[in-house]
Amino acid sequence: MGCSCRDGNQRAHGRTSAPGLTPRGGGSPARAAVDRLSLTAGPGTVTAVLGPAGAGKTSALRLILGLDSPTAGTVAVSGVPLRGRPRSPHQVGALPEPAALLGRRTARACLRALARAHGIGSGQVAEVLAETGLARERWRRVATCSPALRQRLRITAALLGDPPVLLLDEPLAGLDAEGVRWARRLLRAPAAEGRTVAMTGERAAETADTADRIVVLGRGRVVAAQSADELAARGAAARVVVGTPRGAEPAAVLAAEGATVVRAGLSGPGRLAVTCMTAERVGVLATEHGIVVLELDTRRPALEEVLHELADGAGGCGRPGEDGHGPGRELA
Repeated sequence: MGCSCRDGNQRAHGRTSAPGLTPRGGGSPARAAVDRLSLTAGPGTVTAVLGPAGAGKTSALRLILGLDSPTAGTVAVSGVPLRGRPRSPHQVGALPEPAALLGRRTARACLRALARAHGIGSGQVAEVLAETGLARERWRRVATCSPALRQRLRITAALLGDPPVLLLDEPLAGLDAEGVRWARRLLRAPAAEGRTVAMTGERAAETADTADRIVVLGRGRVVAAQSADELAARGAAARVVVGTPRGAEPAAVLAAEGATVVRAGLSGPGRLAVTCMTAERVGVLATEHGIVVLELDTRRPALEEVLHELADGAGGCGRPGEDGHGPGRELA
């Protein structure tokens, strides 16, 4: 994976890749969260890494940033491999730890301290504050800032080194609706310039709305990588909700007839979500097999449900082997 640079004031283009990562043992928070993970984020796009809590999102970013060390695999940012030390903010922009924004200091003083620590001139602090629209907040003491404003300051700090690559762990956390719109504009701008932007998020819908490409993690591995439009199409696909006193028998019957049956995102042990089959066909099969049905409804899933099903390994429609799962894949 290479890095091509432009002359003058134009940006360098970066690509970050992490093929086959497995974290080093010990006390690292990434110890069990990433298992032979392979992912790539390319220049000119915003890549969102999504998945349920514990899927390995933060662990993957820590490995790429050099904060944890893999026991196997390689990490490269703009073609530069990991060399056992944290990435420079000139190479990769990342959110600083919240403790770096000391409450007794002003926003400007905090950013200048971070800049000095990495050999970044104070003039860059003024430029970044202006670029992010926070210049008017520069004299505000961090202790008096709202959580949303503190998060904006952390995002601003990630831009200090003018890096070709931005890797941000949950940048939308703590932001209000206006802050999310602000972050979306701010993160799409460097991608439009050809830089690489990758971000994780728990707020799936808002994170996906910011991204061009979605990578879904489940149990520390990539389970889906597609465009934001393709993920949205999964959410638009209707499914049949089946309420029954016994879940296992109906699930087996429907799966044998080519349906995909999951329980993710649904309450109650007897409620199933069925895709790849119409409600009418479900009703016919239930009648033929003497299955009691208490509920039969067609609905569209929320994005969170789609992500959980992907992360848990729910298959798509089609003949076995078409999508790596085949029909009838059931989630326990």
